[in-house]
Amino acid sequence: MKSANKDKQQLKLQLKRASNAALASLLNLTLLPVISFIALVLIYRKTQPNTIDHYHAKLGLKINIIAATVLILVSMLMILLGGFDSAWTWVYLITYFTIVHTGFIVFALWALVRAWSGDKLKNSA
Repeated sequence: MKSANKDKQQLKLQLKRASNAALASLLNLTLLPVISFIALVLIYRKTQPNTIDHYHAKLGLKINIIAATVLILVSMLMILLGGFDSAWTWVYLITYFTIVHTGFIVFALWALVRAWSGDKLKNSA
């Protein structure tokens, strides 16, 4: 009986950490960049491999690193190729940044909902 209760508590802690990791990922993309990324790294360090919290912390790190890389590199490339003074460069840059950034936010939000339910993004049957 004690073992089952301990397993329940362990799972509850893992789900709480998974939710916190997904929330930190979303916050890093929206309200608190860098601070939330540091929190996400700290959560990742507390997790054990092959657990739901480890999965969501690792996913959050991947989402944020890929988002930062894609948004920064492509934005810099647009400015370098289009010219800093060109109005059309800024039209394309703002449109690109808004659409891609929104896509990453929606993806992080989806990951948060999956973490709340205790599931991975894709259930393997």
